[in-house]
Amino acid sequence: VGAKRLRELLESSCLMAVDVDRDLQRIQREYIDFLDDEAEQGIYREKVREMIRKGGNRLIVNINDLRRKLPKRTACLLNEAIDEVVAFQRALRESVASADAVYVKQFEEFYIGFEGSFGNKHVTPRTLTSGFLGNLVCVEGIVTKASLVRPKVVKSVHYCPATKKTVERRYSDMTTLNAFPSTSAYPTKDDAGNPLETEYGLSVYKDHQTLSIQEMPEKSPAGQLPRSVDVILDGDLVDKCKPGDRIQVIGIYRCLPSKKNSYTSCSFRTVVLADNISVLTKEASPLLTAEDVQKMKQFRATKKFDSFEMMAKSLAPSIHGHEWVKRAVLCLLLGGTEKILENGTRLRGDINVLLIGDPSTAKSQMLRYVLYTAPRAITTTGRGSSGVGLTAAVTTDRETGDRSLEAGAMVLADRGVVCIDEFDKMTDIDRTAIHEVMEQGRVTIAKAGIHAKLNARCSVLAAANPVYGRYDEFKPPMDNIGMQDSLLSRFDLIFIVLDEMDPDHDRAISDHVLRMHRYRAGGEQDGEAMQIGGGSDLLSTADIDAEVRADEETHIFEKHNALLHGKKTRDRKDKFKDKLVSMVFMKKYIHVARLLKPSLTRESCDMIAAEYAKLRTQDTSGTDRAKTQPVTARTLETMIRLSTAHAKGRMSKTVDESDAQFAIDMINYAYFKKVSVRQKKGRRAIGDDGEVESQDDSDHDGGDDGSGETPSQTRSQRWEARSQRQRSEPSSGGKKRSRRQPGDDGYDPYQFDSEGERDGGSPAKRRPDPGKESDGVVIEDERLAQFRSVILRLFSSEHAQSIPLQQVQQAAEADFTETETEAALQAMQHANQVMVADGTVFLI
Repeated sequence: VGAKRLRELLESSCLMAVDVDRDLQRIQREYIDFLDDEAEQGIYREKVREMIRKGGNRLIVNINDLRRKLPKRTACLLNEAIDEVVAFQRALRESVASADAVYVKQFEEFYIGFEGSFGNKHVTPRTLTSGFLGNLVCVEGIVTKASLVRPKVVKSVHYCPATKKTVERRYSDMTTLNAFPSTSAYPTKDDAGNPLETEYGLSVYKDHQTLSIQEMPEKSPAGQLPRSVDVILDGDLVDKCKPGDRIQVIGIYRCLPSKKNSYTSCSFRTVVLADNISVLTKEASPLLTAEDVQKMKQFRATKKFDSFEMMAKSLAPSIHGHEWVKRAVLCLLLGGTEKILENGTRLRGDINVLLIGDPSTAKSQMLRYVLYTAPRAITTTGRGSSGVGLTAAVTTDRETGDRSLEAGAMVLADRGVVCIDEFDKMTDIDRTAIHEVMEQGRVTIAKAGIHAKLNARCSVLAAANPVYGRYDEFKPPMDNIGMQDSLLSRFDLIFIVLDEMDPDHDRAISDHVLRMHRYRAGGEQDGEAMQIGGGSDLLSTADIDAEVRADEETHIFEKHNALLHGKKTRDRKDKFKDKLVSMVFMKKYIHVARLLKPSLTRESCDMIAAEYAKLRTQDTSGTDRAKTQPVTARTLETMIRLSTAHAKGRMSKTVDESDAQFAIDMINYAYFKKVSVRQKKGRRAIGDDGEVESQDDSDHDGGDDGSGETPSQTRSQRWEARSQRQRSEPSSGGKKRSRRQPGDDGYDPYQFDSEGERDGGSPAKRRPDPGKESDGVVIEDERLAQFRSVILRLFSSEHAQSIPLQQVQQAAEADFTETETEAALQAMQHANQVMVADGTVFLI
């Protein structure tokens, strides 16, 4: 009875195996018919030929096409993926053999990859549960870890010298779809005990890599940590993504049994066996058309506006003001020209910018805009990154224990931009680690037996707060910045951004911010729809709107919106005053402009050399003029890079005098908070205070009108502009300018330079009159000396550096009239002894 029962079981198993083979052959024939579509559109027949021409062994199939032609097979493929994929790959091998019988012998296996809409099988690592085991799924997330690419043996060939025979052995594991019984032991002897020699040239290997993808942080529920899942990559899929990329992985969700102490545990490790990868954040160059090139030529050649200034104004339109900072950021995006000399020396073309100043001055927002505008940009923060995190680190591989290099943020941003926020929160040791990167453009590693040089040719845009939290105007800029000169000299431009209290400026900012908050994009709904199912934004591997965006026409200017751009100014002379360049056009324009390599002309070289010599003279002459950073030889290279970037913005092949003058103005503004105003000789110009003054060809330090600044210029800048113009006036001849009094239009209490200081001597010797006048009243030297003694006794009794103006007037009213008090205070201001501002007298 037992023998009979055993015979029945064997017969039934044989019949079942025959039935399974018949089913697989039937399924395989259906897939062959799907691939052989010559009678129809011939899409996949042409894809097979294209795969053969490119020398590949993986065919990408759109599951939507399969769903239209073979709906039953598609349902089985999504739910019972392993058997279906094996049959599909065999069908592909037969299709390739019919197309090219020689090519099919070059590969052991041919693979099928899938794309398209997966419906409820489109999941995230959080929603990838046990119900999807054995299914074909599409998982999206961020790559957090990628192992090294290692070879995995598929077939080994061994030769026996004694018997002159060749032995082959194939290997498979749980990551193989059509797994068969095999051992992991590598043969060294044959059955007779003869030694075997491995023929490595005849053995077959395939690349193998393991990824860990994590749920996207913005998709994870509030208060919960993101989940992750492991992905197995084989063959041509390895190295298609790097850590930090957002990807979609299509593959089979499978469990791998694990043995411990010769028994199998009940908890399995689950992985996704990938057959296709789609990178969502791939940095691709913009698609340019003939119309785009024509529009760029028109934009560059127009004489109705300056193309560089128009783009600088259009940078970060949500940020009010900061005109010079925006110009510097545009130069950073355009970049200079990198030069490699014959002896191997590299002269960097990357421009580094540091924004330092008070909180709430839109520094981080400027970094955020660059992050979305630059083609390759990486952001990090001061406390959230270390020196090795920015450059490179030596790590140990968990699987093999080998030492390997992991690239940091600056290496990953090669040929791009690194945005570092809270730069002052980094330690000095970590900041020292980026010195080499900022100047040499590479990272040198010599540790743990590893000697390597990694390229890190990137621009650095950093934002920091002063040493005291807020900028202290009574201390020099170098004391406020509080960083080493060796680091500051590597920054081409350092901008001090102040939060100053100016009613007009505050009103303009409040109107701008309120308009931003009132704006609503077109099609925006009143509420947010709840996510149902997988929680993915797109239920397809392809961006449906990508083709629509590619076919759309690229407009040069944004469509005017009253909330975004403010009210239109009806200026008939300047119709482009309210125009803003669209971000899509700007990205394309910058992409093309970066490819240019303008050459310096002799005139521009002479201007840059003369300005550099002037800056060095000011730096070494011992003047107490405040500057943001030391003037070194790097300053000369900075002016060359800025002038080259300005020429790129004009799409010019040469760096002209206008480009050199722009670089000089930018350096003067960043170093000294001033710019030059150029007027023709003999022409009478109207100054900031409305008075007519004579100017020559020499550069005068202008204020808001001459520099192109907004009316919200600070009072200290206006004083600087006026004092510079007063210094440039001739000492004899010409009309003297009378000083405006409190209550007059244009009165500035910060203006306290005297005629004597302009000529370089003591005020008492060079006063044209023996005193100073106020409303026609002249105070003599003797009375002025008496007033000084009264002020000195008052400051000494109060033990203070500042006293209210009313208290000073009360102390002097016994001996001096109100008019004499005002004239004496003005005289002391001109002698740089006191300063009167906001109803307070400050002792200098």
